[in-house]
Amino acid sequence: MSSAVVFAYHNVGVRCLKVLLAAGVDVKLVVTHEDNPHENIWFASVAQTCRDYGIPYITPADPNVTEVEAQVAALQADFLFSFYYRHMLKAPLLSAPTRGAFNLHGSLLPKYRGRVPINWAVIHGESETGATLHVMNSKPDNGPIVDQQAVPILPDDTAQEVFDKVLVAAEICLQRSLPGLLAGTATFTQQDLSLGGYFGGRKAEDGRINWSQGAAQIHNLVRAVTAPYPGAFSELPGGRLVIWRTLHASAPAQPAAGGAALWAAEGALWARTGDGACLKVLAADWNGAALDAARFALLFNGPLQLQ
Repeated sequence: MSSAVVFAYHNVGVRCLKVLLAAGVDVKLVVTHEDNPHENIWFASVAQTCRDYGIPYITPADPNVTEVEAQVAALQADFLFSFYYRHMLKAPLLSAPTRGAFNLHGSLLPKYRGRVPINWAVIHGESETGATLHVMNSKPDNGPIVDQQAVPILPDDTAQEVFDKVLVAAEICLQRSLPGLLAGTATFTQQDLSLGGYFGGRKAEDGRINWSQGAAQIHNLVRAVTAPYPGAFSELPGGRLVIWRTLHASAPAQPAAGGAALWAAEGALWARTGDGACLKVLAADWNGAALDAARFALLFNGPLQLQ
């Protein structure tokens, strides 16, 4: 029986951990995170999965410390797997397993190496993404590829909808490639890093809308940062506007004045963007309360100019 130490978090961590267990891998230890009380925890718990299955687990603030490195090395596991674990693992941890360390990344590497790859793929209007199992080394997401599974991104998919697809892709990718890894017959393909780039993490402030951009860019931002993320927003005189859902559509009537604007017409909200194209606003908030066409008419005497 092959053995593994698993670093895992989020839904991908739960599902991929269960793939290992279903394949009969002896999971000697799981390293996961304590949930952040300031974060919207909308995903499944790796720690609870460990409790359900009786798997030992720890939640160090930093895994790259002597105590954790010694604990992992003492287990003499065949494999180390990382499934959506949020910290980079350094050389002592990566060299501990006897048969290699492998990471499951939420993009089609070498594209979108680094943080929040699904959100970045939606922001850039990609038509597909996926999951990649690859060898881990000291640099993020650039080791040889074991396997990949692609999924489509539809034009109006939100980041969470894409994440749900990537979750299934990750499970398929790992289950398909695991027999070869365990048997020692897996093949590895070097990445051509020139075909992709590295992206950093995102903050709530990065959801600020630049209304001088075109409808496609704004629509992509809205769907990339909508719930469960903080949302796309504008700070305007009188309050904060948060846009949660949009669609490309032709407005029935537009304000006479030029420039980006928000207005109500025929029972719906509409936004004109920097390129003159319009978006139908399906869900929005004004100062924390839902904003629809009827409330807009009560709050504003005519179109609201956007910047």
